[in-house]
Amino acid sequence: MSKGLEDFIRTNHSEFDDLEPDAGIWAKIEKQLPPQEEKKKADAKTFSLGFVLRVAASVIIVMGISFVIFLRSVNKPGVDLARINPEYAKQQVHYASLVETKRTELKQLAKTDPDLYLEFSKEIAQMDSTYKKLNSDLATSPNQELVLRAMIRNLQTQTEVLNQQLGVVEQYNQSKNDQKNETKSI
Repeated sequence: MSKGLEDFIRTNHSEFDDLEPDAGIWAKIEKQLPPQEEKKKADAKTFSLGFVLRVAASVIIVMGISFVIFLRSVNKPGVDLARINPEYAKQQVHYASLVETKRTELKQLAKTDPDLYLEFSKEIAQMDSTYKKLNSDLATSPNQELVLRAMIRNLQTQTEVLNQQLGVVEQYNQSKNDQKNETKSI
């Protein structure tokens, strides 16, 4: 401020203080304000910045851990069978799909004869556990082609056993039908 203006305000200070607001002005302002209960409700709905940051950090940590777990499950260490031997890889896929198809056919037996299905599934479960062991050994084996051939032989054996089991089921069903036909004809 300029020196003259400052002097003027100091000398005439008492004249500026004579104007005061009306005493009822605060009552009018208070009527326009929301009641204290509403103010408390509005305050209760707000969150502090620290709370929001802690929640956000927790969410980010959980999402990060979930993402790492997902990546590990997707990128399980495995062996590219086609890299070992493309022909064996094709055979492995072929026999694995055959085994799965035959197992699906055999599962239909569980509805009609659960005891026979249980007996058959025990044999296949033993061969399947051997296959899984070979598959886990494949990654660390120094001779992966040999292990891959053993896996294919295991799948071939499973296919043969499943075919035999399905043949037994077919013969069993045929003998049941023959017995029913004999009783009907008598």
